[in-house]
Amino acid sequence: MFGRIAKRYDLLNHLLSGNVDKRWRRIVAARVREKLLSNEGRVLDVACGTGDLSLTLFDIIGARVVGTDFCRPMLEIAAAKTADRIPLIEGDALNLPFRDGSFEVVTIAFGLRNLASVEGGLAELRRVLKPGGWVAVLEFSRPANAMLRPLFGLYFTRVLPLMGGLISGSRSAYSYLPASVQKFPDQTQLSLLMQQAGFDQVQFENLTGGIAALHMGRRPK
Repeated sequence: MFGRIAKRYDLLNHLLSGNVDKRWRRIVAARVREKLLSNEGRVLDVACGTGDLSLTLFDIIGARVVGTDFCRPMLEIAAAKTADRIPLIEGDALNLPFRDGSFEVVTIAFGLRNLASVEGGLAELRRVLKPGGWVAVLEFSRPANAMLRPLFGLYFTRVLPLMGGLISGSRSAYSYLPASVQKFPDQTQLSLLMQQAGFDQVQFENLTGGIAALHMGRRPK
């Protein structure tokens, strides 16, 4: 599915979000920069897709960023955009090709809900983190504002699949998006799952009224 929409993926991300997705990624990079002790730290961007977050992390932090994704067509686009500045590795987020404790920070943006097991994904993210390292999870979530919730639901379930399908040629992919978000844990539930996976200092930050949320947690020392 992701291979089919790869060529239109960036265009639709920016168009359907009104470019707010770029701001969300900049916030992730800013929060990650606060957690890194120096710009010499290694950052792994899991489910990096076409490389937008990887590039944002690289540009804002100047850290050594590595991107990984299981979808080769997405990685091919990422490779063209990053121009060899960021190593890109084809890999499964549930079985990452890295040793235990390899990275100071691990990020995943709009990818955790696509895994066969959220719990398994969180455990694998924790495994490749160094003790004291941080994970940052950016995902669609539940709008906190009761008035915003039905409007967002209407756009997300009706308008987005129609526009996404017309432009990408795959309506099923953009029908999958709202369905996957509805099944995904909300802010509080995801925080609990992260704690159960062994992260401490778990916190979340609602973005754009809770349409998306950034969760962060630390692997204890």
